[in-house]
Amino acid sequence: LVRYFYQRALQQHEDALAGGKIMRLREDDVPEVHEESFRYSGPKPQTKESAIVSLADAIESASRSVEKPTPQKIETLVSEIVEERISDRQLDECDLTLSELKTIAERFRFTLVSMLHSRIAYPKSGQKHAAPRDETLRPDVMV
Repeated sequence: LVRYFYQRALQQHEDALAGGKIMRLREDDVPEVHEESFRYSGPKPQTKESAIVSLADAIESASRSVEKPTPQKIETLVSEIVEERISDRQLDECDLTLSELKTIAERFRFTLVSMLHSRIAYPKSGQKHAAPRDETLRPDVMV
């Protein structure tokens, strides 16, 4: 599958360079993609710890794709992933309660906001004025 997409991309690039236009794929040229190919085939988490690790892995990896992370974006991301896991019945075999899931999600949010906040701009040598407040700082930190 990867080879197919690589070859198609290479062909499109060559066509674009040679002809000055990009080749358009027809809908029937695109192979069917099955969701099962991208799903973990192992058992669902059966302990609280394995469920937390599973959630942490999904949330941490998804957080790396957030462009210009803000506390609001991170909160939305964490909520969506937790809700998706619940609705997909991935947490049915572990003993996590909704109250515990809420606490876990709050801890993930706090940790990610702390990890992904942008740095404040420090004044250059000789400047004495303070840098403007960065809105992407952790919400619990007052500057």
